[in-house]
Amino acid sequence: MNHSVLNSPRLLELKKKRNKILRRKIIIYFSVFIAVLVGLSFLSKWQKLNITDIQISGNKVIETNLIEEVAREKITGDYLWFFPKTNFLLYPKSQIEEAIATKFKRLKDISVKVINPQKLEISVVERTALYTYCGFTPPEITDGVDEHKQQCSFLDQEGYIFDEAPYFSGEVYLKLYGPTSNSYFFQPNFTKLIVLKDNLEKIKLKPSAFFVEDNGDMRILLSSGVSKKGPEILIKADADFEKIVENLQTILTTEPLQTEFKNKYSSLLYIDLRFGNKVYYKFR
Repeated sequence: MNHSVLNSPRLLELKKKRNKILRRKIIIYFSVFIAVLVGLSFLSKWQKLNITDIQISGNKVIETNLIEEVAREKITGDYLWFFPKTNFLLYPKSQIEEAIATKFKRLKDISVKVINPQKLEISVVERTALYTYCGFTPPEITDGVDEHKQQCSFLDQEGYIFDEAPYFSGEVYLKLYGPTSNSYFFQPNFTKLIVLKDNLEKIKLKPSAFFVEDNGDMRILLSSGVSKKGPEILIKADADFEKIVENLQTILTTEPLQTEFKNKYSSLLYIDLRFGNKVYYKFR
């Protein structure tokens, strides 16, 4: 009885009408959606709403066209084949910043923003090259590397290694040797290391290189003033650097080392401060 009622001609006709209306609504909604999508697509491609000019500022070493090339690569193409990446509302800001940062390690800060719908501004701040990182071990220690073939990279004030350095004759930049971590040298104590360098210079000692060894020791290679290897100061890498300088200043103004240091500097091999209050030194 119930089965017959549910399948009566009248009810079947009503079901067909409802399904027909539903299909019609779906077609209408889909058509409206496509029309809106196509309309927005055409609107998004309107020239006045798309970036055509890229303005770059702040760079001094890196060429402008190289930065622009990376940015243009990131705004080439469309999203879902409909919306251009050059549209000022849709351009991939974070991807541009990330790509530029990855490509150019020299850049410390990168800011990307639209000035107007057709102009993109990229402002950068370059890292300042202050020191050089020249590998794990100095050639003076191994005597197995030609200094002219040694590959060095620049470091900034935070100890970040960011760019290849050309060969410099003489002691143009302080050289640093030893292990690195995530492109940084001697973290988190790099600032203390530079303060140590400055304090040594204040007492008339000129470091030409620092070598942090795996065993926890540090070699401070002093300037020789000539081509041959200069003397070394041996300390612990975790020592109190202020105390180290005080001790050095004391022993260098105490006889007999004071006179020997002055008259026989070129033949000094090392001053060893790794053993507390005991100081060892040796001349050739």
